[in-house]
This record gives sequence, C-alpha cells and structure tokens, in this order.
Amino acid sequence: MKTLFFTVFLLIGYILLPAQQQTGRTLITDVNIFNGKDERIKQQMDILIEGALIREIKPAGTIDKAGAWVINGSGKWLMPGLIDAHWHTFLVGAGFAELLQGDVGFLHTLAASEAGKTLLRGFTTVRDVAGPAFGLKKAIDEGIVSGPRIYPAGAMISQTSGHGDFKLRSDRPVKFGGHPSVAEVLGASTIADGPDEVRIAVREQLRLGASQIKLACGGGIASFYDPLDVNEFGTEEIKAAVQAAGDWGTYVTVHIYTPEGIIRAVNAGVKCIEHGNLANEEAIKLIAEKGVWCCMQPLTDTSRPQYDADRNAKLKQAAEGTNRVFALAKKYHVKLAFGTDKLFSRTAGADQNNQLVKMLRWFTPFEVLRMATSANGELLQLSGNRNPYPGKQLGIIEEGAYADMIVLNDNPLQKLEILKDPEHNMLLIIKNGVIYKNLLP
Repeated sequence: MKTLFFTVFLLIGYILLPAQQQTGRTLITDVNIFNGKDERIKQQMDILIEGALIREIKPAGTIDKAGAWVINGSGKWLMPGLIDAHWHTFLVGAGFAELLQGDVGFLHTLAASEAGKTLLRGFTTVRDVAGPAFGLKKAIDEGIVSGPRIYPAGAMISQTSGHGDFKLRSDRPVKFGGHPSVAEVLGASTIADGPDEVRIAVREQLRLGASQIKLACGGGIASFYDPLDVNEFGTEEIKAAVQAAGDWGTYVTVHIYTPEGIIRAVNAGVKCIEHGNLANEEAIKLIAEKGVWCCMQPLTDTSRPQYDADRNAKLKQAAEGTNRVFALAKKYHVKLAFGTDKLFSRTAGADQNNQLVKMLRWFTPFEVLRMATSANGELLQLSGNRNPYPGKQLGIIEEGAYADMIVLNDNPLQKLEILKDPEHNMLLIIKNGVIYKNLLP
C-alpha cells in the first residue's frame, strides 16, 4: 500500500509540474499563428519550444515529437504574449491613501499578487516607468513568484513642484531642512533640481538596475501641484539625464503633455514620449522626424470618482486631445507604443485588457496587436546594454525568439474583443518557455 501511494504521489506531482521541468521540450500542434509583425495568419502550424526559446515553426505534423511534451492546439489561434509599455508594477494595485500610509511589506505583497494577475491577463512583459519594481523583478526572474518580465525604470525623476513631488503642502523641501516624501521613501519618485542633481538621480537608478530612465517633464493628472500645461526641467537638465543614461548604454523617456515640452525634450535627445495628449502638429511632426516613440493611452474619460475637482479638470483637458493626437500620429507615421498607465486602485489592473480593445476607436485590430507585440518589443530594445533580457527578441513568434505566447479561442485579428475576457478566451499562456496556464488537451 505504501509503495502504491508513493507511486501515485510521484505521478500526480509529475503531471502538475510545468512541462519544461519535465522534458525541456514542448510541442504545440495544429495552431494558426499570428506572428506579431504582419497581418497574414499561418494556418495549421506546429511550434516547438526548447528551454526559453522557440526552436522550430513548421506545418502541422512535420516536427519530430520525440521527447517532447505535446499540447494539442486544436486549430486555435496562437500569438505573441502581450507587452504593456507603460505599466506601474508597484503603484497599480494599491489605493492612493494606502500608498501614502500603508505598510511597505503589505504594498510589495499587493504588487506581487497583481503581477501574477497581470501575467494571467496575457501580458508577458511590462515596461515599468515609475516605482520600486527591482525586488519584484528579481523574484519573478528567479521563479519565486509569477509575473511578467519587467523592464524597470525605478523612481521617476522630478523637479521640485513637478509630477513626482508628493510632499504635503506643509512640508519643506529636503534642501531647506525638510524630509523626503513617502513617494521618495518608497522609491516611486525622486526630486532633483539642476543638471548636477539630475545626473546623480539618473546614476542612482542605474546603480539599482534601471533598464531605462523616466523623467517628469511636465504637469500630471494625478499629481498635487502642477497644472497640465506647465513644462518641467530645462533643456540642460534633460540633456544631463540623456547623457548620463547614454553613458550606460540606455535611454530616457519623459512624462509630458504639452507641445512646448515635447519639442524641448525631443531636441534634448529623449527617445520616447509618455502621454503627449496636448501635442500639436509641429510637435508630432518633430517626433516623427527624429524617430522618437510615443506611448499615449486611449484616454477618453473626463472624470473619475477617486479624483477631486482639480484632477478631474486636468483629466478632461488631456482626454480632449486624444482624438487629435492619434490622428496626427497616424498622419506622420509616428512610432506608437501601447501602454495603459493604470494606477492607485485594487481594481485598476483588471482594466488592462479593456484598454487594449479600446484602441479600436482609432486603429484596426492588426494595428493594435502589432503595437502591443512587435512594436513594443522594438521599443524595449532601446535599453541597449541595460536590457535585462538581451540577445533574443520579444513580441514576435519566430524561430530563435523568446517563447512568450498565448493561445486564444478565436482569431484576434477578426475579434479583438475576445482579449477582454482572458479567463475564458486565453487557453494557454507561456512565458520564457514555462507554462503558466493551460486549458488545452
């Protein structure tokens, strides 16, 4: 009886282990593949995964199954794992009051929980553009917790009174004898004034492991003091950040809404604009000419219950520019990235997939999916020497690329709306060759 029990125990444990821990080879048969780059679906294909990489993609029945864990794709649709290029791993899962008053250990636990949910929504990679994500990234990479690949920026660098300044009105700046704000203590933002301080702030985030640098170069919706129309950091301060990041082989992305701020930042050498909803034609044309990326969210709501009157006024101002800027971006063929920028709520992350589908207001399903896969993968390559996942491509399905993929119930190029319900429509989720969800035989 003991022998039988032990045998059954081992068998159950073997079945429950991820496939890659069993054989190192996983073969997914009979799937229709969207590769993330072009609109043509390759039908009835097999795909072989070895370790973390895609090894072979061939017509169904032509790949040797020997030694492989075989998953029957049953004629479903396979595509690259989704990439969110504007995510806040630490800031998304907690309310604003919790962040200002909460226990640090509890906040990091919330972030870890949300990371697992992010992965099960089909987002296998995120570019984190403000927040203390370094520890969680390490835990995910080492397999301690589940979650997406993280490209961390660390603390957002802000000037005094800028988008990252969350001091109370009664607080004095550190330079005048005050104390750092909770946001600075947590590592969500850091205050720097003048080129020399900006260099120090950039180098500090690089020391901690940043793959890119985030500057706040203009007013923000969620911040306390800065109207949306203001510009922050002078040209020399931005150039100092660009130089310091460039010395480490990576780049600067900036939070900015105004056309004047965009033009200043682009001319100073930044490689990506976050938001940009107030941009005019001159600013968008310059972005296109310089080959700079733009990551603007599908912002249309003009009020949110958690915001006061001032913040809702700023939200309305930004939302009113969304249609115009997307139209200009298409006119001038701007490099567009997809990012959601969800923040400050236990339920905010659940809206991530809805934001992707919302892009259909301005783009075709193929354009949306390309943004959230191969285009975002191209953007991530700007991290250069600081790329935490170097050597292989993300956001595409091709031989030699990282094995990050999802299998869907239906064709996303025809029914993008199925992504709004990942629980029922995402049948298989694989990141780095490891199976995290499988409803296929």
